[in-house]
Amino acid sequence: MEHKTFSLAQQVFDRLENEILSGNYQRGEILTESILSENLGVSRTPIREALGRLEQEHLVESTGKGIRILGVTTEDLEDIYEIRLQIEYMAARRAAEQITDEELERLKETLELQEFYLQKKDAERLKSMDSDFHEQLYRYCGSAVYYDVLMPLHTKVQKFRKASIQKTGRAEQSVKEHRMIFEAIAAHDPDAAEAAIRAHIQNAKANILKEN
Repeated sequence: MEHKTFSLAQQVFDRLENEILSGNYQRGEILTESILSENLGVSRTPIREALGRLEQEHLVESTGKGIRILGVTTEDLEDIYEIRLQIEYMAARRAAEQITDEELERLKETLELQEFYLQKKDAERLKSMDSDFHEQLYRYCGSAVYYDVLMPLHTKVQKFRKASIQKTGRAEQSVKEHRMIFEAIAAHDPDAAEAAIRAHIQNAKANILKEN
């Protein structure tokens, strides 16, 4: 029973997190456990647990009237990209130094799928492959700490990445930048990997902040 409750709470958390990051719940909007229970068709217990986790993530805050949506602000984005600039290049360097042939092949497959979905103009799958590429990069650097720091930051810009990636020009450039990152890692060249990932993050930041 406890396992079932936890699983349901995880599902509620995932759904609410996605709704908030996707902008379906607006910053400042007030929600209550009873409204969410009715909307999602679940009891208040898993909702209460999910909201507690969302509050820890600073995506919502408790008020006397209910739960206020915080979401991700422009200031949050600037901080997120600054942190990524300071950490992600180290993950890229480590990946270039120690990635295995099997991991490199999986990263290549993800990149080729990105290029395929770019040609098909399939924004949703392109966004998914973009996330997979970065997730693999963080994982293949061999540091659980880097992975645990970088993945939540990457997830938090989901709403803004979605808006950005639907702009064909940026999508094409982003995939080209991923190709450069991959080629540097495949060549086991940490300096080139660092330069490529820094350029990628700086370009993504400039594009997203310009549009928001």
